[in-house]
Amino acid sequence: MQTTRLDTSRIRAARRLIDPVFLDTPLYRCEALEPGLGCEVSIKLETANPVRSFKARGTEVVASLLAGNGSRAVVCASAGNLGQALAWSGRRRGLEVTVVASRSATAAKLDRIRALGAGLELVDGDHEMARERAAAIARHDGIRLLEDSLDLETCEGAATIGLELVEAVTSFDAVLIALGGGALATGVGHAVKAAAPEVEVICVQPLGAPAMTRSWHGRRVVTTDSTDTIADGVAGRRPVPAVLHDLLVVADDAVLVRESSIIAGMRMLLDHAGLVVEPSAALGIAAILEDRDRFAGRHVVTIVCGSNVDVDAYRQWVGVDPVHGH
Repeated sequence: MQTTRLDTSRIRAARRLIDPVFLDTPLYRCEALEPGLGCEVSIKLETANPVRSFKARGTEVVASLLAGNGSRAVVCASAGNLGQALAWSGRRRGLEVTVVASRSATAAKLDRIRALGAGLELVDGDHEMARERAAAIARHDGIRLLEDSLDLETCEGAATIGLELVEAVTSFDAVLIALGGGALATGVGHAVKAAAPEVEVICVQPLGAPAMTRSWHGRRVVTTDSTDTIADGVAGRRPVPAVLHDLLVVADDAVLVRESSIIAGMRMLLDHAGLVVEPSAALGIAAILEDRDRFAGRHVVTIVCGSNVDVDAYRQWVGVDPVHGH
């Protein structure tokens, strides 16, 4: 296998820096989903933790290393989940955390960032504008800029999920991973391929935010002018070249799915798994729905990566109130 920037011994070391509350998340076969999908489905549940997403695996590594070298402050751009995770990890270690987000980000995510004690700066425009502003703050204040997916800690933190997958007894044929900036896909992909090269690593992105998938297929960075998807957690426009390189090494395929399939996936996870998930977390189910023949009779693992939803938006999409049930 060609090399990625990731290193398996560092991933094992990362595991020791992460608060156990984020580790060893539930992995189980969800038979209730299977009749509707036509394959064996196991779920890796990355939402059962204090920040309700996988992102804290990376921010725990970052915050541990920063606190260890005497740093006091860190800034990041976030659609919401990374910001919450960094706020949680930084608060535990006495770091001053600043999060830059788009004014249009999910309100529930922004409220949680504030509640966790981070400074929050809102910008007009999308996530890419937030990235530019965060970089400017880091330069001006001389503090650490945490860049999701570019910074190896975010990828290697996420890669601990891959270690847990391959250490689980069950053998599986494919893993379906939400693709945004690429930390989750490159991290899990690296860990899975290193231990079980025969497992198919498939990345899934919304049609309305296809930049990384187009880049993967074109084997070069492809940017888009805008995004249009309810899956705010994966709505990037400008892939990072180093991350694309890693993705080209570990991913077997990258597919795009329609919004209607994402919503159907969210509804299935509610109806058959009792899970309220954000759109990004339903991408794997959406991919199976759109290509049943490909997965027929196989054992597929999907990573349910986040559950920070705006209740009103969720009710609109799924037609169900997550608070009061059906």
